[in-house]
Amino acid sequence: MPSRRGWIVRGAGIGFLSLGLIALWGCGGRIAHPFGRGASARAAPAAAIGVNGYLWRATLDTLAFMPLASADPFGGVVITDWYINPEKPDERFKATVYILDARLRADGLNVTVFKEVSNGAGGWVTSPTAAQTSTDIENAILTRARQLRLSNLRG
Repeated sequence: MPSRRGWIVRGAGIGFLSLGLIALWGCGGRIAHPFGRGASARAAPAAAIGVNGYLWRATLDTLAFMPLASADPFGGVVITDWYINPEKPDERFKATVYILDARLRADGLNVTVFKEVSNGAGGWVTSPTAAQTSTDIENAILTRARQLRLSNLRG
Protein backbone atom coordinates (compact mmCIF):
# COMPACT_ATOMS: atom_id res chain seq x y z
CA MET A 1 0.00 0.00 0.00
CA PRO A 2 1.51 3.38 -1.01
CA SER A 3 2.36 5.82 1.71
CA ARG A 4 0.39 8.96 2.38
CA ARG A 5 3.39 11.08 1.30
CA GLY A 6 3.50 9.33 -2.13
CA TRP A 7 -0.17 10.18 -2.75
CA ILE A 8 0.45 13.82 -1.91
CA VAL A 9 3.45 14.07 -4.27
CA ARG A 10 1.51 12.40 -7.12
CA GLY A 11 -1.51 14.63 -6.50
CA ALA A 12 0.64 17.76 -6.53
CA GLY A 13 2.33 16.66 -9.77
CA ILE A 14 -1.01 16.05 -11.47
CA GLY A 15 -2.28 19.40 -10.18
CA PHE A 16 0.72 21.29 -11.60
CA LEU A 17 0.40 19.46 -14.91
CA SER A 18 -3.30 20.35 -15.08
CA LEU A 19 -2.60 24.01 -14.30
CA GLY A 20 0.09 24.09 -17.00
CA LEU A 21 -2.25 22.64 -19.60
CA ILE A 22 -5.01 25.10 -18.66
CA ALA A 23 -2.54 28.00 -18.91
CA LEU A 24 -1.36 26.81 -22.33
CA TRP A 25 -4.95 26.43 -23.51
CA GLY A 26 -5.68 29.97 -22.29
CA CYS A 27 -2.97 31.38 -24.53
CA GLY A 28 -5.38 31.16 -27.45
CA GLY A 29 -3.02 29.31 -29.77
CA ARG A 30 0.05 31.44 -29.05
CA ILE A 31 3.23 29.55 -28.34
CA ALA A 32 6.04 31.25 -26.45
CA HIS A 33 9.38 31.32 -28.26
CA PRO A 34 12.37 30.49 -26.04
CA PHE A 35 13.99 33.84 -26.93
CA GLY A 36 10.99 35.94 -25.99
CA ARG A 37 9.31 36.31 -29.37
CA GLY A 38 5.75 35.01 -29.58
CA ALA A 39 4.69 32.95 -32.57
CA SER A 40 1.13 32.08 -33.40
CA ALA A 41 0.34 28.42 -33.90
CA ARG A 42 -1.83 29.50 -36.80
CA ALA A 43 0.92 31.59 -38.45
CA ALA A 44 2.51 30.82 -41.81
CA PRO A 45 4.89 27.86 -41.85
CA ALA A 46 8.52 28.53 -40.99
CA ALA A 47 9.53 27.73 -44.57
CA ALA A 48 7.52 30.69 -45.92
CA ILE A 49 9.59 33.44 -47.50
CA GLY A 50 8.84 37.12 -47.96
CA VAL A 51 8.99 37.18 -51.76
CA ASN A 52 7.67 35.19 -54.71
CA GLY A 53 8.90 31.63 -54.24
CA TYR A 54 9.20 30.96 -57.96
CA LEU A 55 11.36 34.04 -58.53
CA TRP A 56 13.46 33.13 -55.49
CA ARG A 57 14.09 29.54 -56.61
CA ALA A 58 14.65 30.63 -60.23
CA THR A 59 17.23 33.19 -59.10
CA LEU A 60 19.17 30.58 -57.15
CA ASP A 61 18.92 28.11 -60.05
CA THR A 62 20.00 30.65 -62.68
CA LEU A 63 22.96 31.94 -60.69
CA ALA A 64 24.02 28.51 -59.40
CA PHE A 65 27.24 28.65 -61.41
CA MET A 66 28.39 31.68 -59.37
CA PRO A 67 29.49 31.41 -55.73
CA LEU A 68 26.81 32.69 -53.37
CA ALA A 69 27.88 35.45 -50.97
CA SER A 70 24.52 36.24 -49.37
CA ALA A 71 20.87 35.26 -49.72
CA ASP A 72 18.00 36.86 -47.80
CA PRO A 73 14.69 35.13 -48.58
CA PHE A 74 12.69 37.58 -46.46
CA GLY A 75 14.14 40.73 -48.02
CA GLY A 76 14.45 39.16 -51.46
CA VAL A 77 18.14 39.87 -52.02
CA VAL A 78 20.68 37.49 -53.56
CA ILE A 79 24.31 38.58 -53.79
CA THR A 80 26.91 36.47 -55.51
CA ASP A 81 30.62 36.53 -54.94
CA TRP A 82 33.05 37.20 -57.77
CA TYR A 83 32.97 34.64 -60.55
CA ILE A 84 35.86 34.16 -62.98
CA ASN A 85 35.10 32.36 -66.21
CA PRO A 86 37.91 29.83 -66.82
CA GLU A 87 37.91 30.80 -70.49
CA LYS A 88 38.52 34.49 -69.63
CA PRO A 89 40.63 34.62 -66.47
CA ASP A 90 41.33 38.35 -66.90
CA GLU A 91 37.75 39.41 -66.03
CA ARG A 92 35.32 38.61 -63.23
CA PHE A 93 31.65 39.22 -62.54
CA LYS A 94 29.43 39.68 -59.53
CA ALA A 95 25.61 39.95 -59.45
CA THR A 96 23.00 41.35 -57.11
CA VAL A 97 19.36 40.39 -57.56
CA TYR A 98 16.48 42.17 -55.87
CA ILE A 99 13.09 40.47 -55.86
CA LEU A 100 10.68 43.34 -55.41
CA ASP A 101 7.26 41.70 -55.38
CA ALA A 102 5.43 38.71 -53.96
CA ARG A 103 3.82 38.15 -57.35
CA LEU A 104 5.41 36.55 -60.39
CA ARG A 105 5.84 39.68 -62.52
CA ALA A 106 8.54 40.91 -64.86
CA ASP A 107 8.84 44.22 -63.01
CA GLY A 108 9.22 42.40 -59.70
CA LEU A 109 12.87 41.69 -60.39
CA ASN A 110 15.97 43.86 -60.62
CA VAL A 111 19.41 42.50 -61.55
CA THR A 112 22.67 44.44 -61.31
CA VAL A 113 25.88 42.97 -62.72
CA PHE A 114 29.34 44.23 -61.80
CA LYS A 115 32.46 43.59 -63.83
CA GLU A 116 36.14 43.94 -63.03
CA VAL A 117 39.12 43.45 -65.31
CA SER A 118 42.60 42.39 -64.27
CA ASN A 119 45.14 45.22 -64.32
CA GLY A 120 47.99 42.75 -64.90
CA ALA A 121 49.62 43.49 -61.53
CA GLY A 122 47.38 41.19 -59.48
CA GLY A 123 44.66 43.79 -58.92
CA TRP A 124 41.23 44.40 -60.38
CA VAL A 125 39.78 47.52 -61.99
CA THR A 126 36.06 48.25 -62.31
CA SER A 127 34.81 47.99 -65.86
CA PRO A 128 31.40 48.77 -67.36
CA THR A 129 29.12 45.88 -68.28
CA ALA A 130 26.85 45.79 -71.28
CA ALA A 131 23.31 46.86 -70.35
CA GLN A 132 22.05 43.74 -72.08
CA THR A 133 23.82 41.51 -69.52
CA SER A 134 21.46 42.43 -66.68
CA THR A 135 18.46 42.13 -68.99
CA ASP A 136 19.57 38.69 -70.17
CA ILE A 137 19.91 37.44 -66.59
CA GLU A 138 16.51 38.90 -65.67
CA ASN A 139 14.94 37.13 -68.65
CA ALA A 140 16.65 33.85 -67.74
CA ILE A 141 15.33 34.10 -64.16
CA LEU A 142 11.81 34.94 -65.35
CA THR A 143 11.82 32.05 -67.82
CA ARG A 144 12.96 29.63 -65.11
CA ALA A 145 10.33 30.98 -62.68
CA ARG A 146 7.58 30.39 -65.26
CA GLN A 147 8.87 26.84 -65.81
CA LEU A 148 8.80 26.17 -62.07
CA ARG A 149 5.28 27.54 -61.77
CA LEU A 150 4.01 25.46 -64.69
CA SER A 151 5.62 22.29 -63.36
CA ASN A 152 4.04 22.95 -59.97
CA LEU A 153 0.59 23.45 -61.51
CA ARG A 154 0.82 20.24 -63.52
CA GLY A 155 2.11 17.99 -60.94
